[in-house]
Amino acid sequence: MIQTDIIIIGAGPVGLFTVFEAGLLKLRCHLIDSLPQPGGQCSEIYPKKPIYDIPGFPSVLAGELIDNLMEQAAPFKPGFTLGEAAMSIVKTDDGKFIVTTVKGTQHEAPIVMIAGGLGVFEPRKPPIDNLEAFEDKGVEYIIKDPEFYHGKRCVIAGGGDSALDWSIFLAENNIASEVILVHRSSSFRGHLDSVQKVIDMAEKGKIKLVTEAEVTGINGNGKVENVVITHQKNGEMIQEADHFIPLFGLKPSLGPIADWGLEIEKNAIKVDTKDYSTNIPGIYAIGDVNTYENKLKLILCGFHEGTLAVQSAFARIHPDKKNILKYTTVNGVNGF
Repeated sequence: MIQTDIIIIGAGPVGLFTVFEAGLLKLRCHLIDSLPQPGGQCSEIYPKKPIYDIPGFPSVLAGELIDNLMEQAAPFKPGFTLGEAAMSIVKTDDGKFIVTTVKGTQHEAPIVMIAGGLGVFEPRKPPIDNLEAFEDKGVEYIIKDPEFYHGKRCVIAGGGDSALDWSIFLAENNIASEVILVHRSSSFRGHLDSVQKVIDMAEKGKIKLVTEAEVTGINGNGKVENVVITHQKNGEMIQEADHFIPLFGLKPSLGPIADWGLEIEKNAIKVDTKDYSTNIPGIYAIGDVNTYENKLKLILCGFHEGTLAVQSAFARIHPDKKNILKYTTVNGVNGF
């Protein structure tokens, strides 16, 4: 049993910053996330995407933001249970909560903060009949370790930042032996700089760019050997490949959280804006996972919500102690 002061469900930017705010009040945190590394969407979907609305940073890459938040939280020694989704929550007789993951790992704390972003993510899959037969046999929906594709022929499908960024990365760093980017339109949804870079690399032969086309079939004996690309005008073509990576984004759902007795509205958790508490005392919801009047789904709003939730959590954990706000500019940051 892992015991702590605050269990944070979700290790995205809001969850990580909450560790810092809790640490200032000498509260320990343990984070649970279904993804294999901290950072949420910032690490998993668009690590190289610039973010422009973080105070003090005219521009910061999503991955760099996560690195900075991890460094900021480090003095307070947070614990992590990664690669395990939180499945159930039970209140004990002494008023604490036990959160159990899909793998059976149990965590106990008097406070639970749900910072699960948009929830549990499932990949958006293209409509290919035998797609699932090749999952983990050459079909991947998320690139976790680029070196896994070293010397391989990779067909990437998609027109957003993730497809663009990974096509550039695998080709620019000479990781994949061949990168083929397939997109059903002639225009892209990603950042203009990334779009232009892909076009430039395609002109130089570093990326094979196939637009107005879709991957409609996969062939192979026990693993991906080639894919069928159907062009809107030119018909079908066979492309030799070791990997097919459809990067169409991830669709969110609250997952098991929806069954925890929390008040839900439009696939989000309703909270009291006084302290972002839920209808269950001791459980808070911060960041994109919550909803209230005039809610804005911005990282900086989640930082604010986490800060106020921690102040409320301190009062619940230490009802006899008076918390006096101390400015870090005066007192500095002292870890445990």
